[in-house]
Amino acid sequence: MLTPPSTTSTSPDALASMGARICERVDALAAISAEKGAITRVFMSPEQKRASELVLGWMTEAGMDARVDAIGNVVGRYEGAAPGAPAILVASHLDTVRNAGRWDGILGVVTGIECVAALARDGVRLPHAIEVVGFSDEEGARFGATMLGSKALAGAFDPALLKLRDGNGVTMADAIRAYGLDPERIGEARREPAEIAAYLELHIEQGPVLETCKLPIGCVSAICGATRLAVTLTGAAGHAGTVPMNQRADALVGAAAAVLAVEQAATATRGLVATVGRLMVEPGGANVIPGHVAFTVDVRAPQDNQRFSTLKRIEESIVAIASTRGLGVSIERIHDEPAALCDRALQDRIDAAIEAQRYEPLRLASGAGHDAMVMSRIAPIGMIFVRCRAGLSHHPDEHAEPRDVDAGARALLHVLKSFEASPL
Repeated sequence: MLTPPSTTSTSPDALASMGARICERVDALAAISAEKGAITRVFMSPEQKRASELVLGWMTEAGMDARVDAIGNVVGRYEGAAPGAPAILVASHLDTVRNAGRWDGILGVVTGIECVAALARDGVRLPHAIEVVGFSDEEGARFGATMLGSKALAGAFDPALLKLRDGNGVTMADAIRAYGLDPERIGEARREPAEIAAYLELHIEQGPVLETCKLPIGCVSAICGATRLAVTLTGAAGHAGTVPMNQRADALVGAAAAVLAVEQAATATRGLVATVGRLMVEPGGANVIPGHVAFTVDVRAPQDNQRFSTLKRIEESIVAIASTRGLGVSIERIHDEPAALCDRALQDRIDAAIEAQRYEPLRLASGAGHDAMVMSRIAPIGMIFVRCRAGLSHHPDEHAEPRDVDAGARALLHVLKSFEASPL
């Protein structure tokens, strides 16, 4: 029989120990790595299995029924007052980039487990079940395809991805088999929208806004949509000493003008960012005029109309630059992900949880992608950001202060408890 709902408050001592245990468990997961002296834990690896087994144990200790689903997600369920009620999913990811920090993704999973443990200690059962999920892949470090765990759960996994190969030539399908799962059964991980009342994710910010504002936690308003362009400019290679300046078709000079045009278009729109992150020059000789340049453009914005209008300006500018300089041009959109707006009612609950700790509520957009983007297809989403030092992430020096971790945990627990009196 399930424990009836209770209004018992979690003691300050219990909350303090919850924060300390989160940090200890983040450290324990950081010790599970494929590389000595670094943190690397990729999809369907032995390290993922070890991390999953550890997390399964923590979920069971917290009072959850725990399992691994068909894509390798770790799922722990804490029933509500009525068995079988739609669940509030509290989730993030357990995989890492190569040579990663210890907080990205992992903080959200561990904090979710600790919040459930706090509710269980107090005998609290919500009108909704709570499910904590550690997604098996968000980063895409092994196969290049991202958010595999959440896509399978949301019913958006593309079976064509199973043919992708890692750096050693192993297909995703074979990697899943070697892990002990069946790639033909990935569809069994799918959850129906009626099963999920809401999705919550706690995550380090991976940016400098909270630190600049001197705040430990904030509420995410939207996850930016992102478009990536592959651009090539083709001119004419030639001898650096013999071709007059006014007779050159220098692809690199054209690319330099294009990079500046990208920056100018981005700075004209508040909240939008654009980056040229890769540039390849051919032939690449010190005494040869560049005849071919390929580069990428990454554009992100919290509103899709901002992104689309800026992309149009960027593409038109690049075409005009190429025409003026006598260059051939090709522009291909190789990635396009729509923005995901966080649910306003969930934002209000998060703001109230922040105010309860006497911090000023701050709403900010996330420029990084998160599993919440995928989950927004089947459920209302809400996100809590925790301050990270210097906004640094995907780096060994990634760091969150224990007191900020504690603030994030208290906020998440407050949000969960708010469903007791005000269910969805």
